Amino acid sequence: MKRNNDMNAIILAAGKGERLRPLTNKIPKCMVKLFDKTILKYQIDVFRSCKINDITVVTGYEADKIKMEGVNFLHNQNYDTTNMVETLFCAEEELEESVIISYGDIIFEKYVLEKLLDSKHESSIMIDKNWLKYWQIRFKNPLDDAESLSYDENNFLTDIGRKVENIDEISGQYIGLMKFQGNGLKFLKNFYHEFKSSSTEKYNPLNPNIEFKKSYMTDLLNGLCKKNVKLQAIFIENGWLELDTLDDFELYQKMQSSNALSIFYNINN
Repeated sequence: MKRNNDMNAIILAAGKGERLRPLTNKIPKCMVKLFDKTILKYQIDVFRSCKINDITVVTGYEADKIKMEGVNFLHNQNYDTTNMVETLFCAEEELEESVIISYGDIIFEKYVLEKLLDSKHESSIMIDKNWLKYWQIRFKNPLDDAESLSYDENNFLTDIGRKVENIDEISGQYIGLMKFQGNGLKFLKNFYHEFKSSSTEKYNPLNPNIEFKKSYMTDLLNGLCKKNVKLQAIFIENGWLELDTLDDFELYQKMQSSNALSIFYNINN
């Protein structure tokens, strides 16, 4: 396992978190406290427990409210008009050697990160195979939020991120955590620059429905799939939470008070 100073982590924490308001009226998502600590602190604690100490947080909304010792900060000045892909490439200088990339609104158990670190593949994407049970407690209709995900016999992703009408098109859910190293990083950067340079105000090769600068991470990953870049699915069954809405926050509080949350996430991991 490669767990040394060549490994670094990038946390994407530029978004406004509008669906978490009023909790995010004056602070970014990653600084919302869930139980006893902030989302960002959960992540950093897990990274450091796995000896990943080179951590960069890409900020945007209410950047000055993000306080954390021993962490590097970069800023997406255009956070209000861009999305996750552009936020990631604000940290392009950190895309070297071996890199863990994490959304800023998730928490995950140590075993989840260890599984990702153990992967020797050049591009590894964390996928929850037990996603449906988790989505069913969060949404009246899981298809309102869930997106397509499929993979081949070697567990390389073939499709990700499309809205679907049939649950059979979903073989798992991407949790917002991934690792790139070696040629995986090369392909990621080359692909981004190639497609950005070919985009216009009216044409986005990643997603025709939005401007390139507003592309989602799943748009980028799906584009890589279509270019036959091998994105290895690394499977887990729960062990993580996404804090996306006020309903999520209230649900987790209620489940924790009734000792039911551990089905999906163990806060004492």
